[in-house]
Amino acid sequence: STWLASVVKAMLMVAYLDQPSVAHRVLNGYDRSLLWPMITQSNNDAADRVYLTVGPGALYALAHRVGMASFSTQSIWGETHITASGQTKFFLHIDRYVAPLHRAYAMLLLSSIVPYERWGIGEVAPKGWTLFFKGGWGSGTGLLDHQVALIKRRCARVSIAVLSMYDGSHAYGKATLRGIFQRLLHRFPVIRPHHRRVSHRHPRRLSA
Repeated sequence: STWLASVVKAMLMVAYLDQPSVAHRVLNGYDRSLLWPMITQSNNDAADRVYLTVGPGALYALAHRVGMASFSTQSIWGETHITASGQTKFFLHIDRYVAPLHRAYAMLLLSSIVPYERWGIGEVAPKGWTLFFKGGWGSGTGLLDHQVALIKRRCARVSIAVLSMYDGSHAYGKATLRGIFQRLLHRFPVIRPHHRRVSHRHPRRLSA
């Protein structure tokens, strides 16, 4: 297992939306002011507040529901320990773990990562598929660079986790992730737009 870093924010989001006080009501401005920046911009201050709200117990409960092995969290959320297999299991059906009322919003967040954080799989995701993902990195130090993703089209789903450590620099880590995802998705079926074929039949002549 390894530190999850900001990838744990996806679990924090699910735990927050699944709270009894949140699960069955419409999200308000405060909820959105935490969740939107925490996921789309990987904002740490928002993550701090969410972690204080849900507590470590909510993460353990979620990990148990998913069936994650070797999961443990710490007082610092970024030092949560996970495995790649546990995260792929989580992301494969991540929407199922979100309270039904908030599933669409959760998936919107994971598909709306800001452009300057869409490196790695964000650069090589197959066309015609919708990408949902979250990345984590060691404050740009190269200590770790992770991404966990779900790519989806209709009923087809594929989840992938790539966790890298000791990359030397964040730039090298991003390049590493891009290269690994590119190789993993090589020959992945690309869905091209369907063009309707237009018939040019001549009108049938009618006998008098």
